[in-house]
Amino acid sequence: MSRTSRAPRTSRARTALLALPAAALLALVPTTASAYPNPGTVTGSVVTHDPTMIRTSSGQYLLYATGGGIAAKTSANRIAFSAGADAFSSRPGWWSTYSSVPEAWAPDISYQGGKYLMYYSVSKFGSNTSAIGLAGSTTGLPGSWSDYGIVYTSNSSSDYNAIDPNLFVDGDGKWWLSFGSWWTGIKMIQINPSTGKQLSSNTTRYSLASRPTGTKAVEAPFVVKRNGYYYLFASYDTCCAGTGSTYKVKVGRATSVTGPYRDKNGVAMTNNGGTPVLESHGSVIGPGGQSILKDTDGDLIVYHYYDGNDGGTPKLGINLLNWSSGWPVAY
Repeated sequence: MSRTSRAPRTSRARTALLALPAAALLALVPTTASAYPNPGTVTGSVVTHDPTMIRTSSGQYLLYATGGGIAAKTSANRIAFSAGADAFSSRPGWWSTYSSVPEAWAPDISYQGGKYLMYYSVSKFGSNTSAIGLAGSTTGLPGSWSDYGIVYTSNSSSDYNAIDPNLFVDGDGKWWLSFGSWWTGIKMIQINPSTGKQLSSNTTRYSLASRPTGTKAVEAPFVVKRNGYYYLFASYDTCCAGTGSTYKVKVGRATSVTGPYRDKNGVAMTNNGGTPVLESHGSVIGPGGQSILKDTDGDLIVYHYYDGNDGGTPKLGINLLNWSSGWPVAY
């Protein structure tokens, strides 16, 4: 279905919008599931899937994504992107246990304690014989990453899938890793900040979101804390089918990092809940695989979508988020 959308905005226009009072800004952004913004302008190397992005202290943007030894791109201005070498100059040997290719999926980059960390997953499409790995780098640049090995696994007898990791560090210094895809949905474990792996004194696997009836399709969690609430973003429905993809981004919020997360209508995310953030509209098909980046001009949602004007090629999408209603609205 074709939906109303907004034309892409330049960075200068976005800056002007952020200067508007909250009430005026709310009048400009979509407030229902029938209207979503087009992605902001990006150029150059924009073919991507499951992007994660960080801004370094020098102002450079580093983006990593699904594929190969974890595909990399760089940008000086968040508009023009250039492809770089893979994160790993050689792929860790243990990957072949989980993927015959082998390649890595859905990385998650962050900067913690003077070092760049990247969680990622290795699996086969449609399988839950999967593993989450961890790597570190002092520069974050392609080719500089050292692999720290396996963090968490799942297998064919598991009711969860160990892919799509996201690290969240709370204000009290506690580390949490959310992950998951289909099966019984999104999970979370506590992480030891000293090792980057599961905290031995807390081996609980928390459930954050699931779809107990109908399709099991929920994956790609990302957790942030804003204005006293924890927000869980997730991708719903089906990716990776070009123009046939039905991916969409939904969100819920909680007062505890481990949930329960509920949507705007109070429905639990463990019971098919979720408030829409981005859905298909016009030639922007199946947006998802999202991550959130706190940038100098506000929060960004960074995602992929399938371009209906280019045969369903997966491309990079970036939009700002407005939080003034208590819920994230993309514009």
